[in-house]
Amino acid sequence: MLNQSLRTPATAAPIDPSCYSAEQFFVTTGHAGLIASEFSYKKEEEIYGEDEPSEYVYQVVSGAVRSYKLLSDGRRQIGAFYLPGDVFGLESGPTHRLTAEAIVDTTVRLIKRRSLEQAAATDINIARGLWSMTAGELRHAEDHMLLLGRKNAMERVANFLLEMDRRLAVAGMMALPMCRRDIGDYLGLTLETVSRALSQLQSKGILGFSGARQIELRNRAQLRNLDA
Repeated sequence: MLNQSLRTPATAAPIDPSCYSAEQFFVTTGHAGLIASEFSYKKEEEIYGEDEPSEYVYQVVSGAVRSYKLLSDGRRQIGAFYLPGDVFGLESGPTHRLTAEAIVDTTVRLIKRRSLEQAAATDINIARGLWSMTAGELRHAEDHMLLLGRKNAMERVANFLLEMDRRLAVAGMMALPMCRRDIGDYLGLTLETVSRALSQLQSKGILGFSGARQIELRNRAQLRNLDA
């Protein structure tokens, strides 16, 4: 684990205006106390650890982040993947419940949680933005719980591909930043099961590969039927 002081942003800049949503960073004008910083992390570098103080809220500028918890038997459960524009690290308590780690070389934007909470107390737009992000995190947690508890392996993989298609696809092709082991730890499946499901989808003509992580969805309707 990196020393916390090495992971604290050293430079600061005013936040640029944007919209208030769960997908984009919460920003405002007229609040001098809201200062954002940008900080870069190498591949596999920890951004914050489980049970560390939740002093900042983060937005992915480039790259990708995973949040996870290590179980008592050594297994890893990934809670979420955060892609450019996504906000993470907004906790209900004083410490982080999960560890956050850069999947690839990643740049994030940070803002002090205390400054954000103080601004939300006087600015209804910031308060609405925080509510929107909190509701989005809750919705994702509920969907993920349903995914793990009620769907079989193929349904889980189909659901994951449709999610990434919505969030990543450019010109019909998605470039996954995460490896198959990451996907398995997110879906509660083994690496072998994920690989087998992807191979079956490829053999049925539902998807195609252009490299290990470059995936083209060729039949979204059939994929949605698998996820139904």
